[in-house]
Amino acid sequence: MTGRRGSILPTDQAILASHGDLLRAQAATCLQMALLAGALAALAVLAVWRLDVSLWRILTGVGELGRFVALMIPPSAGSWANALVYIHALGETVAIAFLGTLLAAILAFPLGLLAARNVVPVRILQFMTRRSLDTVRGVDTLIWALIWINVVGLGPFAGVLAIMTSDIGSFGKLFSEAIEASDRKPVEGVTAAGGSRLHQIRFGILPQVLPVMLSQVLYYFESNTRSATIIGIVGAGGIGMHLVEQIRTFEWDRVAFLILLILAAVAAIDWLSARLRHAIIGKSSVGL
Repeated sequence: MTGRRGSILPTDQAILASHGDLLRAQAATCLQMALLAGALAALAVLAVWRLDVSLWRILTGVGELGRFVALMIPPSAGSWANALVYIHALGETVAIAFLGTLLAAILAFPLGLLAARNVVPVRILQFMTRRSLDTVRGVDTLIWALIWINVVGLGPFAGVLAIMTSDIGSFGKLFSEAIEASDRKPVEGVTAAGGSRLHQIRFGILPQVLPVMLSQVLYYFESNTRSATIIGIVGAGGIGMHLVEQIRTFEWDRVAFLILLILAAVAAIDWLSARLRHAIIGKSSVGL
């Protein structure tokens, strides 16, 4: 559109002159994203090729999977005595998850304080604590179970130690991040009132982060119930030992019964922990 005063709309040269840096930055960002997407796509293709992923093998295996499902119906414990044994083992699994999570949270709490930048002024101590937590967290729970089985022997005690050790690293990282994300204003208020460093942590930081920490612990308890089942397969106690035994003897109806027990327990714990988490963080639990 033109008028007496010439062109109203800016020309391409004018746009480049006024916003050239912004346009070049956006172009560079788009190019980086395109290169990243191309690299991920190439990596996915390489993984499919190297891992011998075959759609035909999946399609031919569907029939075999259907045969296993047919053998699982109807689920059966075999007898009431077996059912009681399995329920007792399920309770043992839940106890392993609960005790392991609780011990991990207790031990990780001071480590989370040491790993927080706004709590520990000594950077080398904070750095070493974080790297130690990363090392512990980098080893899977199943590996810790195998280690502790060789240390303390078979049984649920090894399962408790495995979950505790694995979760110390995770809780320490989560706790330290929650502490670092806390608001500085309450801490400054405690300082202005003449509070010491310990008072700053006790009255300025902890009231903010404790609900978040408790919510994280409850979530991990629900997740560790499934982990306790897996580590039971390698001899760390719980219902996993019975599950692997029935799979090895091809008792598929009992396998189905055990799986249903595990699903029911996980669903119940998930429902309960979700309500507790929402109650702790002050949100409504309607609709759960």
